[in-house]
Amino acid sequence: MRVGILTGGGDCPGLNAVIRAAVVAGTQRHGMEFLGFRDGWRGVLDRDVVDLDEAGVRSLLDVGGTLLGSSRTNPFKDSVEHGVAEVRSALADVGVDALLAIGGEDTLGVATRLTAAGVAVVGAPKTIDNDLSGTDSTFGFDTAVQTAVECCDRLVTTGASHHRAMIVEVMGRHAGWIALHTGLAAGAHVTLLPEVPVDLDAVAATVERVLAEGRAPLLVVSEGAAVAGADAVRDAPLDAFGHVQLGGAGEQLERELATRLPKVSTRVTVLGHLVRGGSPTAADRILATRFGLSAIEAIARGEFGTMAALRGSAVVQVPLAEGTDVLRTVPAERIAETADLRW
Repeated sequence: MRVGILTGGGDCPGLNAVIRAAVVAGTQRHGMEFLGFRDGWRGVLDRDVVDLDEAGVRSLLDVGGTLLGSSRTNPFKDSVEHGVAEVRSALADVGVDALLAIGGEDTLGVATRLTAAGVAVVGAPKTIDNDLSGTDSTFGFDTAVQTAVECCDRLVTTGASHHRAMIVEVMGRHAGWIALHTGLAAGAHVTLLPEVPVDLDAVAATVERVLAEGRAPLLVVSEGAAVAGADAVRDAPLDAFGHVQLGGAGEQLERELATRLPKVSTRVTVLGHLVRGGSPTAADRILATRFGLSAIEAIARGEFGTMAALRGSAVVQVPLAEGTDVLRTVPAERIAETADLRW
């Protein structure tokens, strides 16, 4: 059996670990051959492939990004029917019998539609935002939070030296998991999530209180938090899946604070792609490896239309549709854990 592998959407730490595990296990246990499609679905449509073998993937465990490259190409941009026909034709042209699609909501959404059309696809969930509903966690999230916390730890010390409020903007379009966990681990005095309306007067009062206590306020804000009553959107074209480019929530917060606290010094740091790059943590290497192993076993058993998922401590295969049907946002009970506390 020849298996094709692609990585789509935004890159994140752990993608290479999935590829490594899949190729090693598939080759040694099942005698599979592997092709990689360059740059996600674009590589499929363009028949742009590279051979994958054990020797070429063994050193990838701690390497960030993706060996195969990525893009936000949408094969269904014209129509689902046309996209299915193109993908089916491309797989036949390069001799691929089954496809392992590693990606998030958009990539797995395409995989789900291909499955419905009878294409042999298995998925592995990837997103630093941790917002896919079919799995308890996704690889890349732990690395993103760890990186963000390390940055916050540094910013707090320089903020304290200058009696400043430090605003840190992190990724999180519709789900605030990165902001929530970063805020908890870094000891943020304010954490703003997309799931919760922003009370700017309460934020200003907290900043005043912390400064009066002789400390430097740390404010962590998700890029999708509606600081001024709506998403902060950059002036950029929509991507192939119709998403706007978010950005500027931290700057919005700084401007709002300036009107309420004109004497308070603030600085904004947008972590952005810093949390998406670099070497994965040990936890993400392990989870990504387990996802790759589970996906390959599913292909060997013919369990197409499924994706690897973490349920408790076990990695299992679940229907692909479960990963994309509902966005996994931060639940009210997690927000309530610390909502009334003054840090």
